[in-house]
Amino acid sequence: MRVYVPLTLPGLAEAYKTGELGSGSFVAYAVTPALREWYLSDDIEELEYAALNRAALASLRLLAADAEAPRRRVVVAVDVADGAASADPDRGLDPAALGEVRVKGTVALAKAAAVHVDLGDAEADVAAAAEALEAADRGDDDAQFVVDGAEDHELLWYATQEIPNLVGLGD
Repeated sequence: MRVYVPLTLPGLAEAYKTGELGSGSFVAYAVTPALREWYLSDDIEELEYAALNRAALASLRLLAADAEAPRRRVVVAVDVADGAASADPDRGLDPAALGEVRVKGTVALAKAAAVHVDLGDAEADVAAAAEALEAADRGDDDAQFVVDGAEDHELLWYATQEIPNLVGLGD
């Protein structure tokens, strides 16, 4: 099963240093039955893109909580065993939890298929979105418009071999 793990650049640097994406149990996003029902598509690529976008929003939430992190959303795509990730059936139709899964156990960063990161030119919009997130959650339409502005920036695909350069550890 492909899961999308939301991170920040410092989180990615830590994962690179330890070789692990998480330990114990952590939140990721995937194509769940609730996401399929919400998205109304049978196209797996469209559904995976929707799960990636849900993880990007979760990355934005991590940025809102960490004022020191560079304002770039980060999502790591990784394949885990089918039984390693499960959706909470009680939260399945909660709009805030669409696509959310809990991954059990440690996942080696070496198992990652790709890393998705904002370009530097997205930083101003991502920073504004992180600032507006709390107000958007309370129903402020203007703040939601600002949050949606971050989604106008596509996350770029990077091979896992490029992680050192992404986190400033490259040559």
